[in-house]
Amino acid sequence: MLGLSHRIGLLLLSVVFSITACAVQTPAVPGAVSDTYFGMHLHRAVVPQPWLPDGERLTPWPEAKFGSWRLWDAYVAWPNLEPQKGKWQFATLDKYVAMAQLAGVEVLLPLGLSPPWASARPSETSSYKPGNAAEPRDIEDWRNYVRTVATRYKGRIRAYEIWNEPNLKGFYTGTPEKLLELSRVAYETLKAVDPAITIVSPAVTGDGRHPEWLDHYLALGGGQYADVIAYHFYVPRQAPEAMLPVIAKVQHIMRKHNQDHKPLWNTETGWRIANKTITQRIGAAGENWSNLDDAQAAAYVARALVLGWAAGVQRFYWYAWDNVDMGLIDPADKSLKPAGAAYGRVREWMLGATFAGCNEDGSLWVCTLIRADGKPARIVWRTGGEALWQVPAAWQALTLETLAGDVRTFDGQQVVMLGQFPVLVR
Repeated sequence: MLGLSHRIGLLLLSVVFSITACAVQTPAVPGAVSDTYFGMHLHRAVVPQPWLPDGERLTPWPEAKFGSWRLWDAYVAWPNLEPQKGKWQFATLDKYVAMAQLAGVEVLLPLGLSPPWASARPSETSSYKPGNAAEPRDIEDWRNYVRTVATRYKGRIRAYEIWNEPNLKGFYTGTPEKLLELSRVAYETLKAVDPAITIVSPAVTGDGRHPEWLDHYLALGGGQYADVIAYHFYVPRQAPEAMLPVIAKVQHIMRKHNQDHKPLWNTETGWRIANKTITQRIGAAGENWSNLDDAQAAAYVARALVLGWAAGVQRFYWYAWDNVDMGLIDPADKSLKPAGAAYGRVREWMLGATFAGCNEDGSLWVCTLIRADGKPARIVWRTGGEALWQVPAAWQALTLETLAGDVRTFDGQQVVMLGQFPVLVR
């Protein structure tokens, strides 16, 4: 399926590589991998997208299992819920919450985007409709919005995120100081409704070139109004390994402002993935994004999920299951892409496991974990092209499993062809 399983049985007499001193190493991560680590976005679970052909507008519930669901670009932002002052429209969000409860997944609802009627600058351009990126003109409108939503979904929506990507003008044109005020009011209001609610900081985005926004926001005192720090670890033209220095930068900023005791969530990440027939539209289809083929996308999804947890990220929300640019299913026929299958496979490998860290030597990556059954295992891949690899005898490995689900039993020969696709050795 992924072009690897038919090769792993090859035993050649040429030079093979093995593990030596490590150039990069992530520390052990306390605690087992939880189901909520595996997050997702869905665009068309309830609201159809009219530009798609009839019969293709709604998305069936994903085949790949996940434990948390972020409702962004899902038609439930403030302008959708309260298009006119005091006129509430909860039908779509009601359906989402019911679906989440049925599937046993936790909901994360981003708060924000100002309706034109509440916007401080209602005619200002945004990535959505005019006025959406401005802060609300009257803080009491914001307070009422937060209170109304939190009260309606008390005990059912467990986490709220304060605004999406405020460092980008298409999403937010106010000042960090104004967002600090919005965060304070939201925090106080949410905790008054339900102290158990988890409040997530404004989710800054960038490949590491823009950490100063988060640095400034936390310097203002933003951390006191968040239980979790959020970041969007996009590296659109790079491999997943490029996330690691970005994560390290964010963690440094958290330590600098005494926020490193709080969880770090990656509330949005994805890569542009080619489709069978429908051409990508806007945004991620821009020239600043790579366009991954099926094989590369499967490898990237798998490695990103493994490395995110190994680096200390406690949630990882893929953007998005049914996105036409970055989807894990094909938008034309809703068939599962290899990247979607890889998401599900790696979840099976990781769920309930404890990570002892990842080691990198050149192009070889080895992530060591103790699985839920108490037995050690390693997730292994190469970033520099395929090469033969000698499985260390000290591992006492019995089997190797590919992303395609193929399992090879070792019979004394432990030399395999290894490439960009992670394999599970145990």
